[in-house]
Amino acid sequence: MTATLPDESEANSNTANNAIDNGIEIGADGSVDEGVVSLLRRGLKATPELKEGFAATATIGLFVAIGRLVIPVIIQRSIDDGVVRSDDTDTVSVKMATIWANVAVAAVVVAAVAIASWINQRRLALRAEMGIANLRTSAFNRIHQFSLADHNESRRGALVSRVTSDPEALARFAQWGLFSWSINPLILLGVMIVLSLYSWQVMLIAVLAHLPALFVLRWMQKRQIVVYDEYRTSVGDMLSTFSESVSGAAAIRAYGVEDQTERGLHDSIAVRYRTRMRANRYMAGLFVIGDFFGALALVTVLVLALWQRETWGLSEGGLVACLILTNLMREPIAELSETFDQTQTAAAAWRKVLNVLDHPVDVVEPEPGIDLPPGPIEVVVENLSFGYRARTSDSDDGERTEPDDALDLALRDVTVTIPAGTNVAVVGETGSGKTTFAKLLCRLADPTSGSIRLNGVELAEASPASRIHSLRMVPQDGFLFDTSVAENVAYGSATDSTSRSEIQASFERLGLGWWTERLQNGLDTDVGERGESLSVGERQLVALARAQLVDPGLLVLDEATSAVDPETDQALTQALKRLAEGRTMVSVAHRLSTAEAADLVLVFDRGRLVEEGSHTDLVKAGGIYAGLHAAWLGNTRVNPRSP
Repeated sequence: MTATLPDESEANSNTANNAIDNGIEIGADGSVDEGVVSLLRRGLKATPELKEGFAATATIGLFVAIGRLVIPVIIQRSIDDGVVRSDDTDTVSVKMATIWANVAVAAVVVAAVAIASWINQRRLALRAEMGIANLRTSAFNRIHQFSLADHNESRRGALVSRVTSDPEALARFAQWGLFSWSINPLILLGVMIVLSLYSWQVMLIAVLAHLPALFVLRWMQKRQIVVYDEYRTSVGDMLSTFSESVSGAAAIRAYGVEDQTERGLHDSIAVRYRTRMRANRYMAGLFVIGDFFGALALVTVLVLALWQRETWGLSEGGLVACLILTNLMREPIAELSETFDQTQTAAAAWRKVLNVLDHPVDVVEPEPGIDLPPGPIEVVVENLSFGYRARTSDSDDGERTEPDDALDLALRDVTVTIPAGTNVAVVGETGSGKTTFAKLLCRLADPTSGSIRLNGVELAEASPASRIHSLRMVPQDGFLFDTSVAENVAYGSATDSTSRSEIQASFERLGLGWWTERLQNGLDTDVGERGESLSVGERQLVALARAQLVDPGLLVLDEATSAVDPETDQALTQALKRLAEGRTMVSVAHRLSTAEAADLVLVFDRGRLVEEGSHTDLVKAGGIYAGLHAAWLGNTRVNPRSP
């Protein structure tokens, strides 16, 4: 299939809008309000390794710059002192000893400059890799601190790009771009100083000839940073599309939607292509700028210096030195022009990573916090409300959101008491708020209002270690990592000291010892990526053993039995019965058997807790639960809910 690329005029018109959506304010002239200095301050604060040892780096850079400036001076001395013209005979003689001495000095200088440049490059590469590694880790940790609301709003691929491709773009700049910025400005300054020693007129001509390049570069920089920010966004969007297509490969083939999926992939690739091509226009222009103005300066100096050589007091060697120095200005300007392109890419990537790091953490852990007592947990919920931020448009990290006062409430004024040791089933239609309620119990987010108390302790005040030990959640998909069964269960202990006997005992307590013996390699059986080597039900068995490992006082099952294959259904049912013993268990239920076996059933509807009681009592009451029960039994559903 051939992809149709988006019309460029459309891409141009969307640039400013996308940039604003990405948290960048665009001025009337297309400039970005957050300047380089502000971004640099934020970036160095988050990546201090890039500024450590800067004094030594700058000193080495100064030495390199001086070394490069010495060569034209040596050439000038070789010509003026090594080539002697006799006034009487008008003959020319060459002092080879003088020339060879200058050549030796030049060789030493060139070697020293090369070694210093290598050392400086190595220093920058080391600092860059250290800084980027820590930046990746910090961004990764911050993403894991995001609340339930943030993860619901964010596209997975965009967040992945914040810790992969964006830091990589910054790493490339830090390894080479910083070297260019630390050396080339010193060379330019040194050239002007040395030129002025030969002839201030030549220095002024060279500077004036290069001066327009600075204005052109500034004009391009204002527009380039917007384009590169959009380019980094398109990379994140493309990764999101790829991730979704790979993860959903089975469903795509099963439903025969390969063509639609391929069109979506081509569209995301095409958007990335267009934004990259727009960025490349600036990059191509930057390459030309240094060469054009460098050639203009060289020709101007050559013509005027030859014309006014005697008036300006230039010797033959001095004229040659001035030409070499003028040409030497071209190289750093050309490199800085190229570095500008890399700088804009890095700035856009840096900003996006920093926006992740600066994203407020809604779930703030208490220090030191209150330890929850061991054993079954009583849950007291009072006036609990929770709202997701309203989604408005795509942003660099998924979905752009409105302020906290613009919330889409998923739960409203929920009040309930769950006695310790109670087996609770939470039921309701899709979108009723039952899953959100379950996740709030595990503090994957904090309520918008209201409170949750566990054994009298405010959930937000419970110490993280105590909460993790006392509360466990088994998600619907029973997510497993690409490693062995044993290591997947060991994750449940949150320590590195879990013994193999403890892991096996976790299965035995759930009556699943026979299942591990049936596995090809026992506990060492690899489960595959996302546990795909196991069936749906088997993945849940491993997830339940992981939860059992630390004997939590409150266990939350988020639809953990909603998609279980018949082969392991009975084993899972027995395991759940054993798992419920001696603890409080809250199950988001889609199956009739789960609700029937519960001590207490909570019925949610449109974000509100509308009914609570035993299964028998709620069926007799003839309310919403009775309608759900009738639907489960396969009868014609009667919905008593008023419109």
